[in-house]
Parts: sequence; structure tokens; C-alpha cells
Amino acid sequence: MLKTRTLALLAAFACVPAQANIISGPASVIDGDTLDMTGTRIRLLGIDAPESAQSCTREGQPWACGEEATATLREIIASGNLTCTAQGTDVYGRTLAVCETPVFDVGREMVRRGMAVTSRDAPSDYETATEIARQMRFGLWLGEFQRPDEWRAANPQAMARLARAEAEARSPRAASSRPAPERRYTNAFGCAIKGNHSRYGDFIYHLPGQRYYNETRPEALFCTEREAQAAGFRRSKE
Repeated sequence: MLKTRTLALLAAFACVPAQANIISGPASVIDGDTLDMTGTRIRLLGIDAPESAQSCTREGQPWACGEEATATLREIIASGNLTCTAQGTDVYGRTLAVCETPVFDVGREMVRRGMAVTSRDAPSDYETATEIARQMRFGLWLGEFQRPDEWRAANPQAMARLARAEAEARSPRAASSRPAPERRYTNAFGCAIKGNHSRYGDFIYHLPGQRYYNETRPEALFCTEREAQAAGFRRSKE
């Protein structure tokens, strides 16, 4: 009887660490590689995404790759609740974890879409995802970019501003007044807003579902109306 009880206790204790390392539920996005799950900051293990203030270059023009990485992560986790397996903490006290939705390994999908690079602790299959993104010229690989760790080292003042902004965003007052995220238009190939020149020389963009969308041959593609407007395009009237 004593032996049976001892074995049962050992089995119970053996299960505790594994269960304690699992965090499940809904999450919100902080930036391209950081999540918040009910107050727990989670840093996705094995990836490094552009910082939210970071800019890259695409077709010779500045591109807000940091904002794009954040928006991409938001799209990926929209497919369902997350299950995150914690594997330690980073130097900032954030939980390092591999997170999955019912569809994706979140970190690997960020790499496959070209919106993050791998770090030293990346699982081996993340390198395969990197090669896919590089060969298909997805995301960052379509233009020129500075690795996020190099950008952070070169921009300490920007990082300090980001830290202050995050602290303010975590306050209850900021959460209650936060505006709804801008609608994004994407498809299997990426951004879906079509921009081109009209026959009168105007810069026009067309949204999916608008009258001339299907017949428009895009000269530029955008994910949000704000991006299109910042590039000098105006919305089609029909």
C-alpha cells in the first residue's frame, strides 16, 4: 500500500511542471513577436520581428515593416485561441514560449510569411520556413531590411520611446480609450487593395468588392486604406 501511494505521489508531482508550462486562451498583440495573455507578456521563442517603429525599404521606398509585422501577427492569431508552451524567460522577464493556434505554429508562420527572422533558439523547422520566405520573396525579403537586433542597437532612443508607449498602453485608461484597429484587406498573395493611375492621371485605389476592382491591373498594392492614402492615392468613388 505504501509503495502504491508513493508511486501515485511521484506521478502527480511529475505532471505538475508540464501542466504549469502550458498557457491557453485568447491573446492580444503587442508587436511582431510579443503577445499578452491575460497580463502575461509572452515573447515568441525562436523569432525576431521588426520593432513597431522600425522602417525597411521596398522598391526603393520606405516601408513601415514594423507596423506590418504587428498586423501580420494579429492576422495569424485571429484563427483561434492560443496554446503556448513556456520554455523560460528572457532578459526583460517575459515568458519565452512556442505558441500555436488550431491552424498555425505562430512563430513559424511569421517566419514563413517573411515578417520575422529566426534567432539562435529557433526550432529546426523554422529554418525551412525561412528558405521558403526568402525564395518566394515574402515580406521582408521583397526589399531591404536591417535585422531587428541590429536596429535596436542602432536606435536606443527609439527603443526607449517604445518602452514608454507600451507602459502607457497597459494602463486601464489607455485600454478603455484605444481605437479599433484599422481594417486590413489581404488575400492569399498578400495585400489586396489595388492602386493604379486612372486615364486622367489620378492616383486611385480600389477595394475588394468595388465596381472596377476585378478589372483593375494594380501598379501598387496596399493592405490598408491609410497606406494607400499615405502613398498619394485616393479611394475610387465606385
